[in-house]
Amino acid sequence: MSTERDANRVLIFDTTLRDGEQSPGISLNTQEKLEIAQQLARLGVDVIEAGFPITSPGDFEAVQEISRHVEGPVICALARTAAGDVDRAWEAVRDAERPRIHTFIATSDLHIQHKLQTTREDVLGQARAAVAHAKQYTDDVEFSPEDGFRSDREFMAEVIAAAIEEGASTINVPDTVGYATPEEYAAMFARLYELVPAMREVTVSVHCHDDLGLAVANSLAGLRAGARQVECAVNGIGERAGNASLEEIVMVVHTREPYLGLTTGADTTEIARTSRLVSRLTGYPIQPNKAIVGRNAFAHEAGIHQDGVLKERTTYEIMDATTVGLDSNSIVLGKHSGRHALQEALAELGFEVNGQNLNTAFKRFKELADKKKLVTAMDLEALVTDELRDEVAGYQLEWFEVEASSRRPPHAIVGVRTPDGTEVTGSFTGDGPIDAIFRAINAATRTDARLREFRVDAVTGGQDALGETSVVVDLHGVTGAGQGVSTDILEAAGRAYVRALSNAIRRREAASQPGPEPVSAA
Repeated sequence: MSTERDANRVLIFDTTLRDGEQSPGISLNTQEKLEIAQQLARLGVDVIEAGFPITSPGDFEAVQEISRHVEGPVICALARTAAGDVDRAWEAVRDAERPRIHTFIATSDLHIQHKLQTTREDVLGQARAAVAHAKQYTDDVEFSPEDGFRSDREFMAEVIAAAIEEGASTINVPDTVGYATPEEYAAMFARLYELVPAMREVTVSVHCHDDLGLAVANSLAGLRAGARQVECAVNGIGERAGNASLEEIVMVVHTREPYLGLTTGADTTEIARTSRLVSRLTGYPIQPNKAIVGRNAFAHEAGIHQDGVLKERTTYEIMDATTVGLDSNSIVLGKHSGRHALQEALAELGFEVNGQNLNTAFKRFKELADKKKLVTAMDLEALVTDELRDEVAGYQLEWFEVEASSRRPPHAIVGVRTPDGTEVTGSFTGDGPIDAIFRAINAATRTDARLREFRVDAVTGGQDALGETSVVVDLHGVTGAGQGVSTDILEAAGRAYVRALSNAIRRREAASQPGPEPVSAA
């Protein structure tokens, strides 16, 4: 990254694939993470925090694949201050066009005493050593004092000064637990600039959590106090109440540019598509009244509002829906459309599909087109993202039969393909046809997973809309999420359940392997 840049340019640091993926129940495979990273590049984010490589072989592989195949943004890997963490982070990002190592250690007395069980002097030494070690690999090193907002200002300033002395080019001061108010967060930066004048020579970053619903407001306060990088996540996902929402940050800066005097490099027309992709692959729904990307964000129910908008859109809309990419249904295909037309349509949506992948996508498209008169862009997005979920070996629903009646309990028989390729069958009754399918899948796989969450949504409107289901299961205390898409809700539900079960098993196996304890990080 060039050191010469517009002083009012805000860098968008996306942590969807690191902090966002730490959300309960989310378990993305490498191909899904790569697809999200490629879409983030199309969105124009400046930095992609691709993962925490030391935590698992799967996380390392995903960061490495993103580093090798995603061009444009800086590709960043997270590391604690341990030398092994830093080494592993570098191994994962070394092939990136623009690699970054992000190292962190807690500086609040609460964390030092109770979590780290060490001393301030040790924390200072670890921070200095980690930055120096990372600097041997790359000039782009970021340092974060975890739980920065609750840290003693003078001590945190000492740690930050040491990190800068050792070569850190970005200093991120997080509100890790979402405790700050905007005025307090801005005042913290004002004090740090006084204590560490060298902070004016590096990029200063904000990272705010939403425990009190103030993550975006606090991030904005940090920008107004001098920070020029915002760490955020698509749809605001993340641990606990989540992170600052990327789409809200970008659109605040875009919509209020005359007032704020700030800009980003984001292509706002890619926001809606990015939001949908992340929601589908993570299984985390977007609340209807969610700012910017919720389905009601540009809807008007009240008659007086409708009348005003019809006369002049800006009477009640401060943003044009097309600015965030909500005109993506312009692509329409039918059952007579061929492979080339499908490939072109997918390319326009940002999906590069060739060879066997194109054949598979075309087969799914034809099946859908036989049931649905017109296939829209949102249908195609849903189909392609659904196919990504089968990249990793796991259970697959091969077939099912359901007998349902108001006179007796529904009964289901299922055929499930196991990870080793064999087909197993199971049957069971349930409270309803979907419950019967879920219980039959448990019987076939000889598991006793319990359903925790189940949701059904329509991808588009109309009687022939694709149904999109999301399932979260609990397997002996370990959760797994899965999603399925079909015009048949029973089929979509079954597909989602076996994927959720596969993810729960995978997470349970990963948890049994030796490795670092999970951390919230900065």
